[in-house]
Amino acid sequence: MNAIEVTGLRKSYGPVDAVRGIDLSISTGEIFALLGPNGAGKTTTVEILEGFRTQDSGEVQVLGFDPRTRGHVAREWRNRIGIVLQTTSDSGDLTVIETIEHFSGYYSNPRNVDEVINAVGLDEKAGSLIRKLSGGQRRRFDVALGIIGNPKLLFLDEPTTGFDPEARRSFWALIQELRGNGTTIVLTTHYLDEAEALADRVGVMSDGQILEISTPSEFGGRSTSKARVSWRDGTVLKSQTTDNPTAFVNNLGADFNGEIPELTITRPSLEDVYLRMIGEIDE
Repeated sequence: MNAIEVTGLRKSYGPVDAVRGIDLSISTGEIFALLGPNGAGKTTTVEILEGFRTQDSGEVQVLGFDPRTRGHVAREWRNRIGIVLQTTSDSGDLTVIETIEHFSGYYSNPRNVDEVINAVGLDEKAGSLIRKLSGGQRRRFDVALGIIGNPKLLFLDEPTTGFDPEARRSFWALIQELRGNGTTIVLTTHYLDEAEALADRVGVMSDGQILEISTPSEFGGRSTSKARVSWRDGTVLKSQTTDNPTAFVNNLGADFNGEIPELTITRPSLEDVYLRMIGEIDE
């Protein structure tokens, strides 16, 4: 059974169609990145999956459950979900460890509190008041609250905002560890390198619709797109696009009788393809 199944999902706010009939399947144990510009419908879609909003039409199953359902069964379902929102607010007068221990009591099978604090890199801040954390430390704390319940499905909304490069890499390692333990992860991010590093598949939304779903390496035809070969010829830096970079470089190497100065071979990045897809750069 897939972790998430969506068919014909629609949601409007007055005259504005925020989500316009999308279909989506996310496999159990997969990291899925949902990308798109502001106003694309990502937040509405994810909030419906989390049970915070109700769709106008369409069918949604999350861990085999309809998020619209309320009551005891819904509480059991939410026990299996972890959510890291883009912004959070809570008492700043408790320490990191006090708050995480408090939240662990809401779950039937929580992770070890000390292990969670270590996993998000807050060992040295465990006894600090939340209101005294820096922006990046506060974001790690938010992630700790999202994973303390040992969730089967984790929603991450812009999780590394405010992280320095080292902290981002550590966080990526944590997410890959969670996936390795069978956690399904739905990630929304504006960092395209983050999506490429973490996601098994990416989906791009624009104007309430999903434009494409694919692996990062194949997204938008990246794997078969023309390559750009650049090299230095004397004082001139030259470049050429080609469908056959290997053959082109072999021929170029013969012209230089060996080493080709400043040789680089590139294909469109995920960001290049994404921006072209949502219409922010010209074809």
